[in-house]
Amino acid sequence: MKAKPAAAPRPSRARARARSTSIAAFVVLAALVPTTASASGTQEVEAELPYVCALPSGQLPATVRVAAEFPARAEVGEAFTPSGVTTTVELPEEAVADLAGRGAAEVRAATRLDVGVAQNAATARAAWRGGAEPVALPESGPLTLVTRGEVPSVAGRGDGDLTFSAGSLAIDLTLAAADGTGPGTATADSGSGSESGSGSGSGSGSLTVDCTLAEDAPGQGLLATVPVGTGTGAPSGSATPSEPAGTPGAPDDGQPDGRGDRQPERQSERSPKVLENTPGTAPDRDDVPPCRYDEQHPPTDVSLNAYVTGYANVKKLKGAAYLPPSCVLIEQGVPVPGPPDPNYLIFDTVSYANFHYQERRQTPPFEATFLSFDFAPVKATMVLEQTDTMRIDSRMKMSMTDFSTTTDTYVRAPLVLHVLDLEVNGTPLDVGSECRTETSLVSEDPDPANFPGDHLVLYGRGELLIGQPATGYLLLSGGVLAGEATIPAFTGCGTDGEDLDRLLTASVSGPGNLIKQVQGQTCAIAAPVFPSPTNEGQCTEDLQPYEIPVAEH
Repeated sequence: MKAKPAAAPRPSRARARARSTSIAAFVVLAALVPTTASASGTQEVEAELPYVCALPSGQLPATVRVAAEFPARAEVGEAFTPSGVTTTVELPEEAVADLAGRGAAEVRAATRLDVGVAQNAATARAAWRGGAEPVALPESGPLTLVTRGEVPSVAGRGDGDLTFSAGSLAIDLTLAAADGTGPGTATADSGSGSESGSGSGSGSGSLTVDCTLAEDAPGQGLLATVPVGTGTGAPSGSATPSEPAGTPGAPDDGQPDGRGDRQPERQSERSPKVLENTPGTAPDRDDVPPCRYDEQHPPTDVSLNAYVTGYANVKKLKGAAYLPPSCVLIEQGVPVPGPPDPNYLIFDTVSYANFHYQERRQTPPFEATFLSFDFAPVKATMVLEQTDTMRIDSRMKMSMTDFSTTTDTYVRAPLVLHVLDLEVNGTPLDVGSECRTETSLVSEDPDPANFPGDHLVLYGRGELLIGQPATGYLLLSGGVLAGEATIPAFTGCGTDGEDLDRLLTASVSGPGNLIKQVQGQTCAIAAPVFPSPTNEGQCTEDLQPYEIPVAEH
């Protein structure tokens, strides 16, 4: 990371060096994981594709732009994750009229793009999901929706080009009236789009728009090509893949890689491997804080505990802070009937949670060492502290037609960032004992009338189809929660009359900071499930969470 020190009068060279070191420390305070610069090892992709979307007024054309970064090439078996994935959907003016006709003044979008992954004659499928903040309907012209999200990792199983091609697209729209009390009180339906592409509403507050790739789409929806192994294929944009992605086939079955075997019956063994979670290694149990109830925090019949971990981006510094596994104690609520809907059974559940570290509602201290100006080692230590109890709102919707269920969960957490220590080149810089953000990290709440005040909002969606394992986030089994936050100004930083608040605020504070948390499987204290030949295990013998999750970028 490179930056220019601020120009200001200095009484002496020694004082200038000290001040420059202090500025360097704070400029990189939150860049705990340096960003990899776009170089010859990556390829930036932006594809513009025509789609046909089904809305209440009929089949309408739409333009979809997909942007992402891929590696220039990869080794056999090497898993990689496309980064910076953005899906931009432009719906025509007729679609705006459809939404306005349902009483909507603004919409919140969530997208699910089906991506075919192919290598030679073998195929697999990945789901690219994205979310967005609410946007107002335009008075005229098209509606543009921009969603961002994390996508699964992929690994080639042999030599040859690995191609990524866009397929069907589902857009879940949550509708809100101008006063915030209208249709937006319902959660967007997330049932999968039908093959025919017909749109389906789920009550006045939500709409699912199913879109199909137009027949004249360039390259049949080709997004990118990543050469794998010793093949001579070129990155996307310079060559046509040796085999089109076509219709996605069965995912990898976990069998040994069939490299070199070209018989059709062995095709599934060579299928590209799609991983829901970014590869990583869970920390040893000795390296994470204990997570158990005690005399000061006795469990109840609905008590759960779990570990959470993840990353928090700092947009100004183009870096991310690693949040280590932290213990969360949860009191699960009782489901109650939600708003009536002729197509769904709906249940709402409110649960509450607290971080638990040495009898305090905070994460354990976490530190990282990195470089300022590419030469000065800097180590920062900080924690996230609760100012009030976290609230977890979940809405489960069961389809009356196929009995599939979706669960939308919002976690509202009032958390301040507290800086404990800072060292530059081994020399401590005294930030004082009260260096923290003025308020909690702040997210735009989807329901501000019922949830006022400053707090972080994280969102996750779980889906369950009959006969298939659950995917996404569920409170009991865990999964990925994501959101976006503004880092407030800092206060209380500095000692001996030196006020570092403004310097830290200018370097770190601001909007647009993405956060991705991974919650592990919970341990139900009243009915623990221990490891056995027939069970994976949810609790240790001393009733701690058995699973320690791995953070995902």
